[in-house]
Amino acid sequence: MNKPVILITGALSGIGRAAAVAFAKKGASVVVAGRRDDIGNELVEELRAFDAEAEFINADIRNEDDVRDLVDKTVARFGRLDVAVNNAGTEGQVGPIRDQTAETYAATFDTNVLGVILSMKHQVRVMQGQGTGSIINISSTYGHQGAAGASVYVGSKHAVEGITKSVALEIAPSGIRVNCVAPGPTDTGMLTRFTGTPENKAALVANVPMERMGRSDELADAIVFIASDEASYITGHILNVDGGLTAS
Repeated sequence: MNKPVILITGALSGIGRAAAVAFAKKGASVVVAGRRDDIGNELVEELRAFDAEAEFINADIRNEDDVRDLVDKTVARFGRLDVAVNNAGTEGQVGPIRDQTAETYAATFDTNVLGVILSMKHQVRVMQGQGTGSIINISSTYGHQGAAGASVYVGSKHAVEGITKSVALEIAPSGIRVNCVAPGPTDTGMLTRFTGTPENKAALVANVPMERMGRSDELADAIVFIASDEASYITGHILNVDGGLTAS
């Protein structure tokens, strides 16, 4: 496909930013979404330096009007939507279950789950009209494992994986593929916030068979692959990119 159109939510840092750069280097047209105009516009300039067409759209994926406008503005600008990467997420309040509240639950699930549902709703709306498309939701190894002290975050990522598989089945005949990429410990600000201390981070990484964290560009490469025609017979799949963490 000539110059595919890519939409990435949560694109202003970490894995989302790395994915935007990876797609731009391959010549795609890239729309990056987030909530900080300054960083978004800086990222667009970086992507255009690779001779890619790029646009930033300010959007809060917890708000359906924002999501609808994000998708519609993408199509208005580029004429179609080929790949959507639903990367926006939060670690929420990490801690024991006794410290969780309705508010901490909502703060995590509104972004990690509702945001994915709303994004997919409007991405599918456009892609079904095209008869083609690829959606990649970003989960975590905690989307299919437990973690003491992170029940709300873990629950949200389990939900993302279940929703991904269900929508993949629902729309498989339409020509749209829906998959998850599930990172293990990766060199992002979220991992630093999630672990809280250098000691906790080191302990988490010590469980990785490859004995290191993943790099954001390695996750981006996996996203680009599963979005591509080289993965044309893959849907409803959870792709672990975790240094072997979930192999045992």
